[in-house]
Amino acid sequence: MKITDLLTKDTILLNLQSQSKEAVIDELIEKLHTAGKLSDKKEYKEAILARESQSTTGIGEGIAIPHAKTNAVSEPAIAFGRSTDGIDYESLDGQNAHLFFMIAAYEGANNDHLATLSRLSSFLMDPNFRSKLQSATTEKEILDAIDAKEKEMEKEDAPTSSSSKQKILAVTACPTGIAHTYMAADALKAKAKEMDVNLKVETNGSSGIKNALTKEDIDEAHAIIVAADKQVEMERFNGKHVIQVPVAQGIRKPQQLIQQALDQDAPVYKSNGETKDVDNKKAASPGGRSGFYKHLMSGVSNMLPFVVGGGILIAISFIFGINAADPKDPSYHPIAEALSTIGGGNAFALMIPVLAGFIAMSIADRPGFAPGMVGGFMAATGGAGFLGGLIAGFLAGYLVLGLKKLFSSLPQSLEGIKPVLLYPLFGILLTGLIMMFIVIEPVKALNDALTLWLKGMGTGNLVFLGLILGGMMAVDMGGPINKAAFTFGIAMIDAGNFAPHAAIMAGGMVPPLGLALSTTLFKKKYTKAEREAGKTNYIMGASFITEGAIPFAAADPGRVIPAAVIGSAVAGALSMVFGIGLPAPHGGAFVIPIVNGNPLLYVLAILIGSIVTAFIAGILKKEVQEDRKELAA
Repeated sequence: MKITDLLTKDTILLNLQSQSKEAVIDELIEKLHTAGKLSDKKEYKEAILARESQSTTGIGEGIAIPHAKTNAVSEPAIAFGRSTDGIDYESLDGQNAHLFFMIAAYEGANNDHLATLSRLSSFLMDPNFRSKLQSATTEKEILDAIDAKEKEMEKEDAPTSSSSKQKILAVTACPTGIAHTYMAADALKAKAKEMDVNLKVETNGSSGIKNALTKEDIDEAHAIIVAADKQVEMERFNGKHVIQVPVAQGIRKPQQLIQQALDQDAPVYKSNGETKDVDNKKAASPGGRSGFYKHLMSGVSNMLPFVVGGGILIAISFIFGINAADPKDPSYHPIAEALSTIGGGNAFALMIPVLAGFIAMSIADRPGFAPGMVGGFMAATGGAGFLGGLIAGFLAGYLVLGLKKLFSSLPQSLEGIKPVLLYPLFGILLTGLIMMFIVIEPVKALNDALTLWLKGMGTGNLVFLGLILGGMMAVDMGGPINKAAFTFGIAMIDAGNFAPHAAIMAGGMVPPLGLALSTTLFKKKYTKAEREAGKTNYIMGASFITEGAIPFAAADPGRVIPAAVIGSAVAGALSMVFGIGLPAPHGGAFVIPIVNGNPLLYVLAILIGSIVTAFIAGILKKEVQEDRKELAA
């Protein structure tokens, strides 16, 4: 499939009218929607913004590639936009972006579509190609330039090789796998060719692993570059010098990374997930952010789809009656029973095993997954709950690391049986024994005591708890403190206490809602771009996406964060005062009708918190100078 099968005249904008990042996203989405490529442009925009929240797609050199893979796309397509003056897209190099390629792929896109989309990303690394796009005067010239580039690249699609005796390997990967993965790979290959370095790059994209590194490649490698924003298979690099950086570094700094690899200026990777200091160089963790938080977030992020989907299904089942899933109850309803069985009996039941399994996998790679899952399942069925699952994940992960060290002295001929026999056998056995005889009973007793303590708290103590939990949600808006509060709330739902999470969701909805309201009430205090972002924040706040407030906080943390924290704390405290319980861990406005307690009072708590945030931010912020004539008009 050719790129011009996806990029057509009706998805090209030679003269963008937008002046901000948010506006250019809207303009390109509208172009795709008008061309009939999107089935739901609102959902598609949410997917685009979710990708932008992970890291900007403004890659520098005047290029931005917003992209998303979602079922809101009815037909895979590319929209192209060009801005003569340039737009501040928060690019990695701090410069304005002039060329915009918005990639729309649907969840079921076949490999041909994904490969084509990825190929476009690599073309943009060529400055001559970019220059042709800048100077084109018609849509046809744009399409002709792309066709010519495709023909040129077909002749150069061989692996990079050279006379160099030192072989460098690289792996590139990004969360979406349709842009940055391939741009980093091509940047590294182009620079290796220029430096006369023998380089092979493996890409971990949406269409699967391409140009996979073989055992022979790894054995011969002088050093390995891993430019990735998601987990890649690392155990195979045991004993090799490994450089680990975000995928954007592969795009921005290929020469520096290749030279670092040639100099072996990198720690030696050990299969237990640690790095060994070499020649007095500082060792580094293979995962960037390491330790407890990294492993916990790996578990939580993989657990959330089960929590959100299952929890909301449980909440919807309550519409048919609180006990409507019990055949003995007069209000029994078969739909309620079905929703409760799917959401609670199955999806929600997998929450703790998945949490534990992925924590263990983050610590010990794939050998840790099975022991972690088993330990988590034992915690769930044994009454140790969420806390027991956390312990099981870390226990299994570090036990498997110990097993790796223990079995490292076995003969090489037994290497193949370690992952399929030794690690699962002894990992599951040891994790299970420790959970059964040491962990489950004490943790179950602790959970029971905590539940009784929360139930027995007086009104004043509950208000204080709601104040703290609500405020925590706004401190870093999706960061470690926010996630700590959210994790505590899920643990309380698992224990049957729904009040804390009601305060948590109220606190998480307030920052985007409050700042959206502030941009409406205090227009002179916000730039045009911020006012546009405020409109989006009404939707994000109602959807319990606290991260929508991050751009405001980043631009003016000294004023915005205190305003958000105070408003969120007020909302959390009022939720407790009003006696609200939330059986679903996510859902925002969608699940408010089925809260335990008065839904209108819960809405009131969120509104009051939002108003508090709006007025504090509006009062604290200084009046901006831009757009004053427009506002006066």
